[in-house]
Amino acid sequence: WELSTAGDLDASPAYPLLVGLVLLAAFTKSAQLPFHFWLPNAMEAPTPVSAYLHSATMVQGGVYLVARMTPHLGGEPIWNLTLMGFGGVTLLWGAIAALRQTDLKQMLAQTTLASLGLLMLLLGAGTELAVTAAVLYFIAHALYKAGLFLVAGAIDHGTGTRDITMLGGLRDPMTVSFIGTIMASAAMFGLPPLLGFFAKEEMYAALALGQFESLLALAALVLGNALLGTIGLALLIKPFMGQVLATPIEPHEAPVAMLAGPVVLGVLGIFFGFVPTLVGQLAVAPATAAVLGVEVETHLKFGIDLLGPAFWLSVATWVLAIMLFLRLDLARTLLRRAATAIGWSFDTGFDFVYFGIVRVAGAVTRLLHHGRLELYLFLVFALLVVAAIGPLWLLDGLPHGPRTLDLQFYEWALVGLALLGVVTVVYARSRLFAILALGVQGLAVALLYLVFGAPDLSFTQFMVEILSVVILALVMTRLDLDSADPRPLEDWARDGGVALLGGIAVTMLLWAVIEGPFDPRLSTFFNAHSVPVAHGHNVVNVILVDFRGLDTLGEISVVMTAGIAILALIRGAKRNKPADAAAASAPRRRTRKAAA
Repeated sequence: WELSTAGDLDASPAYPLLVGLVLLAAFTKSAQLPFHFWLPNAMEAPTPVSAYLHSATMVQGGVYLVARMTPHLGGEPIWNLTLMGFGGVTLLWGAIAALRQTDLKQMLAQTTLASLGLLMLLLGAGTELAVTAAVLYFIAHALYKAGLFLVAGAIDHGTGTRDITMLGGLRDPMTVSFIGTIMASAAMFGLPPLLGFFAKEEMYAALALGQFESLLALAALVLGNALLGTIGLALLIKPFMGQVLATPIEPHEAPVAMLAGPVVLGVLGIFFGFVPTLVGQLAVAPATAAVLGVEVETHLKFGIDLLGPAFWLSVATWVLAIMLFLRLDLARTLLRRAATAIGWSFDTGFDFVYFGIVRVAGAVTRLLHHGRLELYLFLVFALLVVAAIGPLWLLDGLPHGPRTLDLQFYEWALVGLALLGVVTVVYARSRLFAILALGVQGLAVALLYLVFGAPDLSFTQFMVEILSVVILALVMTRLDLDSADPRPLEDWARDGGVALLGGIAVTMLLWAVIEGPFDPRLSTFFNAHSVPVAHGHNVVNVILVDFRGLDTLGEISVVMTAGIAILALIRGAKRNKPADAAAASAPRRRTRKAAA
């Protein structure tokens, strides 16, 4: 579908379902509550990998999907309010969860969760300012979060631990890491003139509209940004300020290759903050235009509007972040006590569901994989009947059938011969006799091809039937299965019924195809290209050998593989038979010897 606005879809009854499926995919990919628990648990990779995946690439896939679908699905309350609701809750949940962590990577993982919720909230707002803020924050977050992940790796390398309670006084032994953390944490805190400051100003200006939904989202943004600022202060002050604490490894600076990343990313964050107009022209405006589906001009410029509400909301955010940082240890203690008192988390819920699925899968496996071949075949053919008849019935495509049967007497004779072969196969008491009767039916079909003007196809059918009968008869003779079938006909209702229904279903399906309009394009193509392209006048042979030669080669390979497997079974049975006979006669010899 080529869609330009949500109006193309919002009138459809399937619009809510479509929105639900798209948002479900986006929420699971970008770890929105309640599908968030996988992201903090995915911190097992080395920090450079985490910096790449969790800053701007893998986890942003859901955000990207929402952004690209906004021109087609956005603009409706079900889209906007769902995004704003889930995004706001995820923002606060991730930011609060980050306060409870002491591992540097886990703290950053939870703040990534919060940032993803922030982006969803802004995309849900849907205005030009909100989308501009989302794009700008996307760039700022990629720069400072990747830098912080790399600094966490440098601290782990230089001290042997990532536990923030065991770190302190690293500013002197790890000066370059300290400088990289200053630049990244300042962007996370939202200080001017870094790019993170302008992103925060944009999002506050976008939602300071006076409407209830906007004010509620604005409150979530202020609180969420304050919590993220608290984590930024903690990442800067706790490991690097104060007295040097004892660590598993004597603190030392990381190699240049590990330090280049955070330094370069931090410098870029500062540089882009001084040239926001350039960033707007080259990146923000084109991305915003792609999300909204309309042309957008950048309005970003270097400067601070001291009289605007956005700046004073930023000041409130900074004050609240500092106050929370001063009570960080108390907040962590209270949050951990609350988690212990609740005793349940999304992780335990996931484990419960996961092991429940495993148990259900085991029960279904034991139910379906019972080892009875006849039931497997019955299920396959029963589903074949449903698959063939179901669509025809639901789409009102059942064939009308022939109005007259204008057949010659010899054509009726061939039809009767085929029916006789079928009846003989069904009532044959010997498997070998059933194979011969099946060959009679195939012979009748080949004669029908011949009568209706397809000698090549008839000859092919003759060859197939002769080889099939010979090979099957040979195999059955070698396997001693030419005696009477010991199975009673107690399952005639079940097996015979599904066989009859299967034949009727396939017949009706083919009849429906025949009653449809004939499309001569393929036959015209093969007739026109058989001689000039494949140099053959026999169109059937040309199709089999040239136009679909690889398909024919595959079929031959399958038949050859089956033949080799059958030959191996026969030879294995012949080798095992003397040993089995000797083993069976051994007890009799021992019995006679004991009697003597």
